[in-house]
Amino acid sequence: MNPIDALFGRLKAEGRKAFIPFVPAGDPDIAFTRELLPAVADAGASLIEVGFPFSDPIADGPVIQASYTRALGTGLKLADIFAATRATADRPGWSTPLVAMASYSLVYRKGPAAFIDAALAAGLSGAVVPDLPVEEAEELAKLSADKGFGLTLLVTPTTSPERAEKVVKACTGFVYVVSVVGITGERDKLPSGLREMVARLRGLTDRPLCVGFGVSRPDHVREVAAVADGVIVGTALVRKLETAGADRAGALAAARGLVGELGGALEQTPPP
Repeated sequence: MNPIDALFGRLKAEGRKAFIPFVPAGDPDIAFTRELLPAVADAGASLIEVGFPFSDPIADGPVIQASYTRALGTGLKLADIFAATRATADRPGWSTPLVAMASYSLVYRKGPAAFIDAALAAGLSGAVVPDLPVEEAEELAKLSADKGFGLTLLVTPTTSPERAEKVVKACTGFVYVVSVVGITGERDKLPSGLREMVARLRGLTDRPLCVGFGVSRPDHVREVAAVADGVIVGTALVRKLETAGADRAGALAAARGLVGELGGALEQTPPP
């Protein structure tokens, strides 16, 4: 069984939800990423999204874009990220699934089958491909299903019901539910229509539904976890890592603290 499926199956049986932090690879260098991944896991991450830096992201806000720019400035290569995730997954007792967040340009350039094979060999259980239109996802979806790889695509508040049905059918991992219209970033409150959006998707798929974009505070986590299967936090965590170039220990401590705080909020989630 794919580790993503195993994780969500176990959490469902326990009546719990997944806390999913996003961490960018290679910022300020890949050695820091190798320290960061186990630190985030130990602090309470259920699953970790590993951001593959890309020069032209379509949905990332300024905080994540700046992190990607710093990482690419070091000469970061795809092989470097794969080596870091492999080293992490090889740690004794490691059980936290790792999922790539990667532009389809990176997948296409390597070749979809080759990318999946390399990702699996590197200890990755799946990939979120945020810019892959569902109309062009058939090849990657079939390869993912055949190879036991968890492909995740995005559903947004503006996705039509007909298109949403196609998106969730293409997913072999979880479904990434974008909470707001716009780019990633911290927000004061989440949209009032989120509950209804998740409910509609429940009628289309049995895949886990995980909500991201704008989740940055314990009250956001509790609100999302009341309706979804997982809570994704990106920008709020990446902001804590901005000082890593000058203060690695401080950045690691800040990351642990935020993951512990937000992940702990899941235990306070009221029943839906």
